[in-house]
Amino acid sequence: MKWLLSILIVLFVGLQYRLWVGDGSFAHRARLEREISQQTAENQRLLERNRVLAIEVEDLKNGHEVVEARARSDIGMIKEGETFFMTHNPDD
Repeated sequence: MKWLLSILIVLFVGLQYRLWVGDGSFAHRARLEREISQQTAENQRLLERNRVLAIEVEDLKNGHEVVEARARSDIGMIKEGETFFMTHNPDD
């Protein structure tokens, strides 16, 4: 009878170990849920960025005004017939 009780105790301790510490434990599950929520937030951020980029690509494909505005702001291009004035701030 003692050996049966010993086996049951060892089995109980083994199952408790897996429940609290091992793979699939409560702590492991909580960590995985936390990682899932972080990844979901990151995915939402990336989806929004992709949506904005897709709109920008569509504008660049269809509109010359967007290309012109981008060239003016990014590389300082000017139209033919325009006069470029550069000002200097002596405080800088």
